[in-house]
This record gives sequence, C-alpha cells and structure tokens, in this order.
Amino acid sequence: MKIGIFYHKKKVPEKRVLSLEAALVASGAFVRIFSDAEAIGEVDRLIVLGGDGAMLRAARRASLLGIPLFGINYGTIGFLTAFERGEEGEAVALALHASCDQEDRTMLEATVHGETCHCLNEIVFMRRIARGAEDGVIHIVVNIDDRSAGEFAADGLILATPTGSTAYSLSAGGSILTPGCGAFLLTPVNAFSLRSRPIVISDKSELSFTFPDGAIVHGDGEFLGELHRGEKLCVKKSARHATFLVKEKEDFFRHLTEKIN
Repeated sequence: MKIGIFYHKKKVPEKRVLSLEAALVASGAFVRIFSDAEAIGEVDRLIVLGGDGAMLRAARRASLLGIPLFGINYGTIGFLTAFERGEEGEAVALALHASCDQEDRTMLEATVHGETCHCLNEIVFMRRIARGAEDGVIHIVVNIDDRSAGEFAADGLILATPTGSTAYSLSAGGSILTPGCGAFLLTPVNAFSLRSRPIVISDKSELSFTFPDGAIVHGDGEFLGELHRGEKLCVKKSARHATFLVKEKEDFFRHLTEKIN
C-alpha cells in the first residue's frame, strides 16, 4: 500500500515525520512525503500532520484525486484530526487497515472571477474596509433556488458545510450539523456578539449572493477574491467530496466531546 505523509513544516518537527515514515515502512508500506499540498499524488491514503489548516489544504487536493485521508493533531484543538501527538502507532494501524470505515464529507463549490474553488469548511463574506475607515456592516442579498431569501445586514456571513459548522457553532453557541446530514448552515456574524440565528439549508439547494456595496470572499480561511458592487456569486454543493478514514463509523459525538473537553 502507498501511504502519503503531508506535514506542516512550521509546526511538525522533521524527526516526527521520519519516525512515522520508518514505522510505516517497517509495516510493509511504501511512503511518500509531501510538504506542499499541490504536490500530493500517487498514494492510496494520506496521513496529515498539522492542525485544521493543514487538514483543509490536504483535503482540497485529496478530494480532487480521490485519496482518503486522516490527521494527527499538531495544532491547537484539531477538530478535523483523528489522533493526537503520541498516537502514531494507532495512526499507522488505521492507515494500513484495508477495510477501515470511511466517511464522505460534503464540500461547497463557488466560482470567483472565473476560478472555481472547492471548500470543505466554509465560505465567508466580509465587507472590504479601507485602512482607517470606520467599521460597518455588509449588505448581502440572498436567493435560494432562484427565490428571494431576503437581505442580510451583518459584520459578515458564513456558509458552512456540516464539517465547518462544528467549530463555528461551538464558538457561537449555535447549531452543529453532523456529517452526512444533507444540509448547509448560513450564519450572520456580529462582531460584538457571536450569537446569531443560523439558517439550515438543504445541500441540494443552489444559492446566489449579491452585494450592493461589494465584498471580500474567503474559503477555508484563504482569500478567494473581491466582489464588486452589485456582483453576483453562486454557490452549490460540490461534485467532489473529501473522504476521511475514521476509527469507528459512529465516532462523531465521542470525538467532538473529546475535543471540546
């Protein structure tokens, strides 16, 4: 079996990477090591060493190539990772378990200025504020399946997948969507109070957003572009999905409880 290791250079000591490689090779695996997400390829499974940011970068590439993945946490909380530092032995066993459980995670698709992006966690709309300008709200006109859903005025707007809903909703005291529930979560953000009124939307719906005053767009924490006044952006469920290897199929709530405690 060909196992890939993708690691965050600034967070993961090289000796940890080499130690994991040695354990995999000793168990009969062929190993390739990557520190650039765009270089990932030609492996059967991928182990990610890093935090949630590394998981998101790796998942975007892995979803394109159909490579299942899981992570070992070298970040802070690591909502997306399956293991913590020191659990490399268990990670090796999971990577080489030919019939282990897998979980497909829904992704979002949006096209910004001709560039199509696929996001595992979320797409965020924020007002572009010039340096020195006073803070203000962003106005966003939302349509769902070509029907008006009204206009939002907030500090920002988050469209999250079930995967992305976990971290945001825990911090905001809001709703959590379980993987595979078939929905997205649309949440206005208030800078003075994270409490909000999230809207649950079927992942079969197509959404469009229009910005009377323009906006900037981020996907999975990365800048995607600036939308100009009156410009329209369409978002839908991606045809791609990220496949996670999991220790147990019904593992979500136990894993969630461990992370928040």
